[in-house]
Amino acid sequence: MSAIRLLVLGAVRQHGRAHGYQVRNDLEFWGAHEWSNAKPGSIYHALKQMAKQGLLLAHEVAPSTVGGPPRVEYEITDKGTEEYLALLREALTSYDQKMEMLSAGIGFIVDLPRAEAVALLKQRITGLEQWRGSVTEYYTPEEGPGQLGHIGEIMNMWVHSADSEAAWTHGLIERIEGGAYTFVDEGEPFVGILAQDEPNPFATGPHPDDLH
Repeated sequence: MSAIRLLVLGAVRQHGRAHGYQVRNDLEFWGAHEWSNAKPGSIYHALKQMAKQGLLLAHEVAPSTVGGPPRVEYEITDKGTEEYLALLREALTSYDQKMEMLSAGIGFIVDLPRAEAVALLKQRITGLEQWRGSVTEYYTPEEGPGQLGHIGEIMNMWVHSADSEAAWTHGLIERIEGGAYTFVDEGEPFVGILAQDEPNPFATGPHPDDLH
């Protein structure tokens, strides 16, 4: 599952209505271009594709000041919101995916009720424990990786990965249950987007589709 759909839908949803450059600017401000496939071409392609799929509504607005075709602003639809929340829930529960998907899910976790976020993270821990159990059916961590030759290092890596991810997830759950962060319907949320015309210190430079 690609993180780009979750990232783009979430960014548009935060703005209410946003043109492609705003979405790209937000994702670069978050550093998503470094830890995911949220590169300019992928972002603009995702916007156009999801508009065709009915997840986003495209509005043509006034032409840009430098000329060219009308700029397009995107707005998330009810169908898009359903898709966004489904992707978000999957990102928080699935353990067998690329790190970019979990990173995107954590970035939008406060869009869910606090109790649901905790419940989803607990599901993730259960999945990690089951995965670790399947590995240790063939590999005994206490005996070290050498029991399977150098191939045992793969099993050793998997076990350490499962343990570290479970420990990190437990810590996040403790922080959330302890009252950290502002979740949906709890008050003013954390604002992680740039204000209009605010310079982005992490911008990667112009892209041909920035004007559309």
